[in-house]
Amino acid sequence: MPLDHRALPENGGAGDSSVLTAYGVYQGMRASAQHLWGDPSLRAKRVGIAGVGKVGHHLVEHLVKEGAEVFVTDVREEAVRRITERHRDVMAVKDTDELIRVDGLGIYAPCALGGALNDDTVPVLTAEVVCGAANNQLAHPGVEKDLADRGILYAPDYVVNAGGVIQVADELHGFDFERCKAQAAKIFDTTLAIFARAKEDGIPPAAAADRIAEQRMHDAAMARRSR
Repeated sequence: MPLDHRALPENGGAGDSSVLTAYGVYQGMRASAQHLWGDPSLRAKRVGIAGVGKVGHHLVEHLVKEGAEVFVTDVREEAVRRITERHRDVMAVKDTDELIRVDGLGIYAPCALGGALNDDTVPVLTAEVVCGAANNQLAHPGVEKDLADRGILYAPDYVVNAGGVIQVADELHGFDFERCKAQAAKIFDTTLAIFARAKEDGIPPAAAADRIAEQRMHDAAMARRSR
């Protein structure tokens, strides 16, 4: 779909929302590292990215800059080639099936189609964390429990990929990139809060995120009624 001309920066719009989408996912990864390993640094962590399109290639930039060990795959060979030519240390693998089996994988980032976490992929996933930009990563209800049962930490997709929504929503106030980036940086704290709620309630992070979202919607509805 072509970009609405009103969203172009020269017309006061936010422009390409993939920039802050990737930044938010990166913050979600840092929060996952903090929760699981006690340190937000991703240096020397093995991160596998499935899909290096508009969001994925920005995510690679953040990870390479921090010193992560990055593996990538994409159905489009030219997308992979663009990444590996720019970053010689980034390793390409044949497909997602190979990516999720990479030995010592710390974080798996689905950044393409939905349904990446399913009955076939979860049992063989080597990563300790799943944190990616793709929407609807859980193929069906119950997958979140399968991940938890395997000890895999799942950062809910609609939480960590919210940077793009934050970027677009800021157009309502007269777009300011630095203000948006500061808001997207808060995805780090939001993700940590979800992990804490999940631990407190004894439920998977996806369920904890839903509870928090439902409570916020309820509180907002009550506030409107009381005006």
